[in-house]
Amino acid sequence: MKIRQRIIMLGVLLLAVGQAGAQTYKNAKAPVEARVKDLLQRMTLEEKVGQLNTLLGWPMYEKKGDAVGISETFKEEISKRHIGSFWATLRADPWTQKTLETGLSPRQSAEATNAMQKYMMENTRLGIPLILAEECPHGHMAIGTTVFSTSIGQASTWDPALIQEMASAIAVEARVQGAHIGYGPVLDLVREPRWSRLEETYGEDPYLIGQMGIAMVKGFQGSNINSGKNIISTLKHFTAYGSPEGGHNGGIALTGQRDLYMSYLPPFRDAIKAGALSIMASYNSIDGIPCSANAFLLKDVLVKDWGFKGYTVSDLHGIPSMNSNHRVAADIEQAAAMSINAGLDNDLGGAAYGDALIKAVKDKLVTMATIDSATAHVLRVKFKMGLFENPYVDPAAVDKAVATPAHIALSKKVALESIVLLKNENNLLPLSKSIKNLAVIGPNADNIYNQLGDYTAPQPEEKIVTVLEGIKAKLGTGTNVTYVKGCAIRDTANDNIAAAVAAAKGADAVVLVLGGSSARDFKTSYQATGAAEVKSGENAVSDMESGEGYDRVSLDLMGLQNKLLKSLAATGKPIVLVLIEGRPLNITWAADNVPAILNAWYPGQEGGHAVADVLFGDYNPAGRLPVSIPKSVGQLPVYYNYKNASRHDYVEMTFKPQYSFGYGLSYTTFGYENLQVSVYGKKVAVKFIVKNTGKVEGDEVAQLYVRDDYSSVVTANEQLKRFQRVHLKAGESKEISFELNPEDLQLLNAQNKWVVEPGTFSVMVGGSSDDVKLNGSFTIK
Repeated sequence: MKIRQRIIMLGVLLLAVGQAGAQTYKNAKAPVEARVKDLLQRMTLEEKVGQLNTLLGWPMYEKKGDAVGISETFKEEISKRHIGSFWATLRADPWTQKTLETGLSPRQSAEATNAMQKYMMENTRLGIPLILAEECPHGHMAIGTTVFSTSIGQASTWDPALIQEMASAIAVEARVQGAHIGYGPVLDLVREPRWSRLEETYGEDPYLIGQMGIAMVKGFQGSNINSGKNIISTLKHFTAYGSPEGGHNGGIALTGQRDLYMSYLPPFRDAIKAGALSIMASYNSIDGIPCSANAFLLKDVLVKDWGFKGYTVSDLHGIPSMNSNHRVAADIEQAAAMSINAGLDNDLGGAAYGDALIKAVKDKLVTMATIDSATAHVLRVKFKMGLFENPYVDPAAVDKAVATPAHIALSKKVALESIVLLKNENNLLPLSKSIKNLAVIGPNADNIYNQLGDYTAPQPEEKIVTVLEGIKAKLGTGTNVTYVKGCAIRDTANDNIAAAVAAAKGADAVVLVLGGSSARDFKTSYQATGAAEVKSGENAVSDMESGEGYDRVSLDLMGLQNKLLKSLAATGKPIVLVLIEGRPLNITWAADNVPAILNAWYPGQEGGHAVADVLFGDYNPAGRLPVSIPKSVGQLPVYYNYKNASRHDYVEMTFKPQYSFGYGLSYTTFGYENLQVSVYGKKVAVKFIVKNTGKVEGDEVAQLYVRDDYSSVVTANEQLKRFQRVHLKAGESKEISFELNPEDLQLLNAQNKWVVEPGTFSVMVGGSSDDVKLNGSFTIK
């Protein structure tokens, strides 16, 4: 009997050894969870912690002539720290010191990432492939890729289907070079335009932001992240990052729990439900808790409430900032323990989840179960992307996938749809193509980087079409086009305003291109996070007045731009003001004194062609504002969906903004009629007719707003719930149908329960938040 038992036990032991030796994690046919479990049990603490780090990637390759390979720095980091992820490996900009010469072409990028993966697969103990994350908010931030409009321009299209198409193009360009994750979209709701990063957002409305976020996630991730054409979307920045106190980047968020749930969280919720597999914690704190160590957000809301299945990551050096900035952790070990215990899986920058985290485990501040859980979240994504089976890309395929004619055409389409016509007195626009003399003036008329926005790689000049170049290409030799810069964006030491005035006097009309700039240069110094250092008293003043780190105290046009504007207006010549900017600037004087105004935001590489098409009538503008434009910083915060409370005029001016959310003109006119509202079951149907009442075809953005007339807690005076961009020929009519669900009508009551309260609701339909054409109502019983 004893012999038989020994034989059975030996058999069980041999079976266990066989199973252990089978390396289930390398079996592509095994379930993902089985592969994760098998790999975890083989890993040391140090190897697990390595998977929880995402280091800066651009020092990890070496370029010698046309050849590219891994660097000694890369080998050292892998050997010592078992790193599992890198960020911005292919990034090029002044901060990284990667130029058109020192950075990588798209094909070289594919070769570099292949070399890194080859080393991981062949020279590490377990052969775990890397996951490579890249910045992708308005194009992959790498040399040679397509540059699209920045996010605030994307939102101005009010066209989620177009943004999804754009995101798919960005995903292809990034994935074919070896990237797996795209940082974006930025889903920060912004109520503070002095904040430096407004250009990266979709504006002030949670529903519009959510729709754009869904579009980006679906475009990035597609239906299969193992397709070889898709990347994982990392949502930024979780949360309430876009309305900091005083406009200070990374400043504290002044918001209550109800506003957090009803305004700031919904866009993230919508994107998570669309399938987003990664999310980034923001730098700020909310009610005294840094978001990098906020278990309520990272565990309760994200996982328990929303069912998040991906992994969380810090913003760059966000974990150490709890020691250096927020001062809630006495040292890096404590900061690391606080973050990972709160549910923050991955450390972007790798300054905390290294020796400090290992020590925290040994000091019993962090359990192995917590380490295993975080590591599993990262490994699960690698298995789902199929990286263990195929970590490589095909360098030969890059040239046919990056910056293709189709993607360039798509960049122009996004730019066209994003342009907002703010004013067109006496139908000055469109200008005639037979105009004899045209003056093109302004600091942003012929500056390639000023129209591209932050998070943009270096560009060859011939790739970018400026407004001046777009106009010249449009008009050909039949028009005398005179260009004078006039002044810089910020610098007041040099100008040629006199020459600009002379050019205007000799012209039949003036196109004046003013605004701002997020263009980084090699003279600017940067923090470790990549945010720009803003120094007063610098001898050389760059144009940069927006972009990460460039918070403003006012929204006025900087430098001598107002002087240039008023000097040209004094000539009496017709002026078309074109704004290229990253935030809504103060144009109160222009709104009163200039006959035509276009806002192009940062329109991307085809921006010049797009602006020219609008100026001369080849495209009828239909962009709508995703953020209100104030008359003065004294009105801030100024957003359309303010809570029901007293809003009244100031001593000096009205409380209303210069231009409100949803606003935008067209070269034609639209009428609304026949509103029908009906309740059936738990849903509400809204129907109406939109008609093009003008003489030319164009797009209208029909907008539906709802107000809960009386509620148990204070709610918004109006809230966007649906919209549709529709193309109509002259005289054409179309019926628009919207359906509202209980989720569209719910509120968070005093007991912190989501409920749809009985009572009456107002329905408002029109072309903007302050231009209601049709009013209706319905009752919930």
